[in-house]
Amino acid sequence: MPPKRRASGQVKSNQSTLAFHGASNKVTKSGTRSASAKNISDEASEKNAKPDSKEVVVIEETEEPTMAEAAIIEQIEQAQSTPEEDEARKITAKKIQAYWRIESQSLAPRAHQKDLSLEQKILRKFDTSGHYGPCVGIARLKRWQRAHRLGLEPPMEVLAVLLNEQEEKDKLTVQKSYMDELLNPRTEVEP
Repeated sequence: MPPKRRASGQVKSNQSTLAFHGASNKVTKSGTRSASAKNISDEASEKNAKPDSKEVVVIEETEEPTMAEAAIIEQIEQAQSTPEEDEARKITAKKIQAYWRIESQSLAPRAHQKDLSLEQKILRKFDTSGHYGPCVGIARLKRWQRAHRLGLEPPMEVLAVLLNEQEEKDKLTVQKSYMDELLNPRTEVEP
């Protein structure tokens, strides 16, 4: 049933009408601006107007590792030697190069990776591959072992590179994924 029509006379409503013209429609804020608020805004505008010297905020690098680094260090210490590691240690540099030639055929040329070593390229591809599970907050070796345990068939060459790099360099740097480096930077900040 349609709604009933009102009578054609003037109906008084409690709601005021909206009008955009006239002096009575001037919008004002309640209360006045305090003197302290004016002083604060004046000081802020003076600071923004002309800085006397360039200020650089430097984040001091502490000896304490971040939470992600602490977790990776703990995982490295708990890692145990497996038969797969013994097999990976037998892989030669030629086999690793052959593996990368096959892997890089399907990839477009990477302009941002031209300065990286072969080992770094292999590890970065492993880090960015979602096929082997998440890579943030876990050591690369633990990630490889987890993927192997789950039957995801991670490349043995990646394990060989990890073990070779771990013997030559700092264990934390090798075990920390590229994504961890991007997400947990320790850099200087300029305002």
